[in-house]
Amino acid sequence: MVFRCQKPTEALRMRPVQKSLCLLLVVTASLALLYLHVWSPKPYGTVDLRNRPDRASKQPFGQHLLGSSNKYAHITFRLKEEIVELLPRDSCTCEVEPGGKMPFQKQLFGQLYSLEFASAFSHPELAGIRGRREHEYQNYRERTQSPADQLLIVPANSPLEYPVQGVEVRPLQTILIPGLSLQAAGRKQYRVTLSATLGTFHTAAVVEGVTAQGEGEARLTLLSTQLDNLNRQLQFITYTNTLFHPNTADTVQFATDGHQATFTIRIRHTPTPKLYNPGSPGSEGDYNMTALITIATKTFLRYDKLRALIASIRRFYPTVTIIIADDSQHHEPVEGPHIEQYFMPFGKGWFAGRNLAISQVTTKYVLWVDDDFIFTPRTRVEKLVDVLEKTSLDLVGGAVREITGFTTTYRQKINVQAGGKEGDCLQTRQGYHHNIQGFPGCVVTDGVVNFFLARTDKVLQVGFDPRLSRVAHLEFFIDGLGILHVGSCADVVVDHASKIKLPWQKTESEKQYAKFRYPSSADDSVSIKHSLFYFKNRFKCMTGN
Repeated sequence: MVFRCQKPTEALRMRPVQKSLCLLLVVTASLALLYLHVWSPKPYGTVDLRNRPDRASKQPFGQHLLGSSNKYAHITFRLKEEIVELLPRDSCTCEVEPGGKMPFQKQLFGQLYSLEFASAFSHPELAGIRGRREHEYQNYRERTQSPADQLLIVPANSPLEYPVQGVEVRPLQTILIPGLSLQAAGRKQYRVTLSATLGTFHTAAVVEGVTAQGEGEARLTLLSTQLDNLNRQLQFITYTNTLFHPNTADTVQFATDGHQATFTIRIRHTPTPKLYNPGSPGSEGDYNMTALITIATKTFLRYDKLRALIASIRRFYPTVTIIIADDSQHHEPVEGPHIEQYFMPFGKGWFAGRNLAISQVTTKYVLWVDDDFIFTPRTRVEKLVDVLEKTSLDLVGGAVREITGFTTTYRQKINVQAGGKEGDCLQTRQGYHHNIQGFPGCVVTDGVVNFFLARTDKVLQVGFDPRLSRVAHLEFFIDGLGILHVGSCADVVVDHASKIKLPWQKTESEKQYAKFRYPSSADDSVSIKHSLFYFKNRFKCMTGN
């Protein structure tokens, strides 16, 4: 083995080279790790959002409230008919109550009447209408019910047993309070007290051996020397709301010697469902697209692109209604079957046009498209309908293919972090939360591209801020955070018309459009957007990628 001795000067010359190589390796390795972290596939979970009858939540008061309890069946009681009559029933009728005639009855109280809405349909079609209505109603209930609405009774870890959630009363109405009991023993006398602020308490039955103090008041006390009798009496406690409010809650204090519990009774009008007739299905059970969807768009100075969009839609959906909001300077009527065009003041704005167009939609779903999109065989709106019909999603976006061949879904995750007096922090990140079971290529996210199908009532609930005139999109999803359940499917694709045009080939309308569409950073529209984030949404800052 031969050993070669380096000269001192040669070794010194090699050290800077070795340091440079080491530094280069460190930087390269760091960039490689960063690339793998950012671009490697994420282990996204898969969620099941499908509506299933077996998962339908049960009515919290499924059994008869005044039925006998096995535990206290030996305790006798006497019902108070005047109180029982105030309790809600499982069914209602619209029959005019008979009664003796009074002088000037019509002048004083108005003419009594009864209307049957089923008479709006002929007898042959009523069965089909009733079936479709029930199907839509069950889907509505599946989407809108939450585990937070269900009745839960807290076991007596303390001596008190009471409902922790799921108790609800309509304004100025009466209910039985379920789940009240006292689990104590060895006392000479048992006492419980109920206190409320927006209502009063009654007993719907009299149980022997129990004294009730404060009936018809906001504080009710029950006393008994026999625990079973007291618990039997607690099964007949009613609550009557006395202060009208369409949506609030009363905080009830439930106490016994040395122990106190608190629960809420929700006071509200049950939300009225808004159902849309899906129409009769096709011969093979396909969706009736004409009855289910309306296509809405907003146009401004681009009638050539608008007409190309309509022509492409008619290739695949010849009878679906198209609604156009138009704030061009010189209006050009766009005529044709199943087309509605609404004219606006010049330059009224992007979100104002969205509000106008969607306000005229009468179908269950609205498909939003830009006026320079082109439908192709890949624009399978039926897939988006299928996703919304079978899941709890409110809105599902597709993908937009540019003339370059690049396809975007613009999936955005939106998060708001609580802040102090200066406001909250808005965070947006590209990506999604979960894959959707049963729908390959579809995911759950918070914001999608400007091509989406949505439930009409949910879009109307969020609305579009008309102060955002020319540059806006993500703002709609930020306003809808906590309201909209959003998804995205990458395999439903609409084409984007070419934007490539040489400057000397542009028409005056195209130049005017570009001036409105692409404002400078000093433009008022940018300042308005930031001011709305600051004041309306109470944000102090925003980060994103």
